[in-house]
Amino acid sequence: MKVSCQQEQLAKGLSIVGRAVSTKTTLPVLNNILLATDNENGGRLKLAATNLEISITVWVPATVQEEGDITVPARLLSEFVGSLSSQGKDSTVQLTLDQSNLTLHVKGGRYEANIKGIASEDFPSIQSVANSANNISVEAGVLKEAINQVAFAASTDETRPVLTGIFANFSDNKVVLAAADSFRLAVRTASLASEVGQAFTAILPARAMTELARIIPDDESMVEISVNANKSQALFKTDTVHFTSSLIEGNFPNYQQIIPKNYQTRAVLETSSLNQAVRTAGIFAKDSGGNIVKLSIIPGEDVTPGSLLLTANAAEVGDNRNEIDASVDGQNAQIAFNAKYMIDVLNVITTGQVALELQSPSNPGVVRPVGKDDYVHVIMPMHLAPR
Repeated sequence: MKVSCQQEQLAKGLSIVGRAVSTKTTLPVLNNILLATDNENGGRLKLAATNLEISITVWVPATVQEEGDITVPARLLSEFVGSLSSQGKDSTVQLTLDQSNLTLHVKGGRYEANIKGIASEDFPSIQSVANSANNISVEAGVLKEAINQVAFAASTDETRPVLTGIFANFSDNKVVLAAADSFRLAVRTASLASEVGQAFTAILPARAMTELARIIPDDESMVEISVNANKSQALFKTDTVHFTSSLIEGNFPNYQQIIPKNYQTRAVLETSSLNQAVRTAGIFAKDSGGNIVKLSIIPGEDVTPGSLLLTANAAEVGDNRNEIDASVDGQNAQIAFNAKYMIDVLNVITTGQVALELQSPSNPGVVRPVGKDDYVHVIMPMHLAPR
């Protein structure tokens, strides 16, 4: 193998595939990145990595002089190529493989290194996902935002694997993503680029989808999604990146029955003001033993605006009281939430205003962006000990 490519493009490609490199494995080859020449589209260098749960493949434009392939340690190659940025923005990296001793010679400007590798035959094969019945497309920016708005609500408890995933329901011209961890539920509806031929569902690992959201662009380019027939794998494909993930088997709970159908009190607040008030209360809440923030909604009278009072009390440290304006529909209401859960959802709401809907102190609260009906977040209340 003998190829050359731009340092900046190679470094970016290595950074992307590096997210799939295994950090805990007894198989040395899983610590490696596969490099292989590809003469399509005028010449490319294929980079691939896998941890057996996700696989990422990236193609970097390259000049191919001799074909070949090898796997080399991901960290070593990535850090060395990254260090070559000092050679200049348009610097070129030459990669030459000595097949006799499986050593990759890497040269950039006046810097060079020899990296010992493992034969590509030992690298796990990355299975292709092809099923025309389960192929759809969605804008990259839309998919990125949708994942970010639900993935954090998934459980991290591996004893309940279904809840560590994001339930995806593809039908008509939309996909509904839902994630829950028994304490909160996030549901996001996103438009697809075209109608689904036959409706289907899948449970996508939340950790894998978080990695996907990090590497796809935030623009109007398309991501093609394919799920194989037995729903064991999904492929997310852009022009230069293929991201493959194993899927989770099982039945996702009926999340629709968790979402309250009505409310007794609804408060509309500035998103940034509420986020700041919760963060400030959270400074004290984290020392309260349950990270509890108490919310009191007070309707306005005549020309006086309504308000939301947030309090946190850490008996051995101190207490905090924050008040912000609110447009209130309904009666006085009180509830207590985990501060972290509120901060998590407020961080992903992009509208200027947010609505908080409550029924009673013992019923779930609902958070919705104002002006959009594509997202709903449900938080279970904290039960306060009687004084």
